[in-house]
Amino acid sequence: LLLVLQVRLVMKAHSFIRENVPRVLSSVKDKSSTVHIPRISQYLYFLFAPTLIYRDNYPRNPTIRWGYVATKFAQVLGSLFYAYYIFVRLCIPQFRNSSQEAFNLRGLVLCIFNSILPGVLILFLVFFAFLHCWLNAFAEMLRFADRMFYK
Repeated sequence: LLLVLQVRLVMKAHSFIRENVPRVLSSVKDKSSTVHIPRISQYLYFLFAPTLIYRDNYPRNPTIRWGYVATKFAQVLGSLFYAYYIFVRLCIPQFRNSSQEAFNLRGLVLCIFNSILPGVLILFLVFFAFLHCWLNAFAEMLRFADRMFYK
């Protein structure tokens, strides 16, 4: 999780630098009296907004729908509990039985193949919980209007 957050921050820093350095360099080259440097509040908003492309201003909704935010966080919790249920009921018993027997390749392959479907279900749940519910909840709390996460 920590590595994913670090990669996200590096990507956001790269976008911020890529968008602002040419602007500053062109104003220095033109010797203009005003150099447009982004405010700290713009950078902080960008750090928490669900986007990897820096802009000085983003489209914003006028209000926050707190019911929508609560629904999305409830869906995240429901997805986590359902993933836990799938893991406990379908994955752990497969490997618990194999740990009591002597090692054989056939048993290991059967355990892995029996865990593929639950693993895919957990992967879909993680996708839904984070990329849909979590990002939409934070987008709503930040009044971020551009919700085209999948394009």
